[in-house]
Amino acid sequence: MQKYGQHFLINQQVIAQIVDAALLLRTENLVEIGPGKGALTHALVARGQRGFCAVEIDPEMVNYLQKNLPPDANVCIIEQNFLTFDLSSLPQVPTEFVSNLPYIDAAAILDKVLSWPYFKTAVFMFQKEQAQKITAKPGGELYGALSVLSQLRARMSLVCNVGRGSFNPPPKVESRVIAFEQIDAPDVPWNKLHRLVTSAFLHRRKTLLNALCLAGYEKEKIVLSLEQLKLPLTVRPEQITPTQFVKIGKQII
Repeated sequence: MQKYGQHFLINQQVIAQIVDAALLLRTENLVEIGPGKGALTHALVARGQRGFCAVEIDPEMVNYLQKNLPPDANVCIIEQNFLTFDLSSLPQVPTEFVSNLPYIDAAAILDKVLSWPYFKTAVFMFQKEQAQKITAKPGGELYGALSVLSQLRARMSLVCNVGRGSFNPPPKVESRVIAFEQIDAPDVPWNKLHRLVTSAFLHRRKTLLNALCLAGYEKEKIVLSLEQLKLPLTVRPEQITPTQFVKIGKQII
């Protein structure tokens, strides 16, 4: 394994499927996150992409890309951790993000991307279980805050499943690629809705009422909102749809 825990994508069929999805969702601007040795970068360039940005944390990989990418591709390589990268330095136009995401930071990167006002589309690879959590439906054991907060900001579709042998070195888990398309943001302050949803799932064994009371929300407002939605006071967070979380938020935030 490399210094930053990279698993380099080597399966040409998977690379092609990711690039196909990215080009299908094409926007004015493209940003690749963690290009590594440039498997996706080279494929994007080969398909006609020019003048896009790649954010890479590993100086060795930055040096490798600078030496191996064709100069006429005009790829801007930024040596930085994407999680600390200032997105406001990018063009303020509809933007697509593409990445074989690092497993350890995938959820945080997704949240940052979906929160950016100029996010339009994305094609991301995740650890399979994390991908299942992102797309999980209410009532399932994998449904949680990550599911709700992702689904409130983007429409999702499966691109492909990816086996361990598609990487060098192979990871211990399988992966999955998901395409994201921006949807209208909820009509509730996002930071407050984010806190509400994360608070609801802090105590999964408790009812939504008790979990939110523990987080400091007013019991009377919670009860009233549940009654208006015709939900029992015993309802649990994993039974609440993303849309219902927004409606509850409007009542109690």
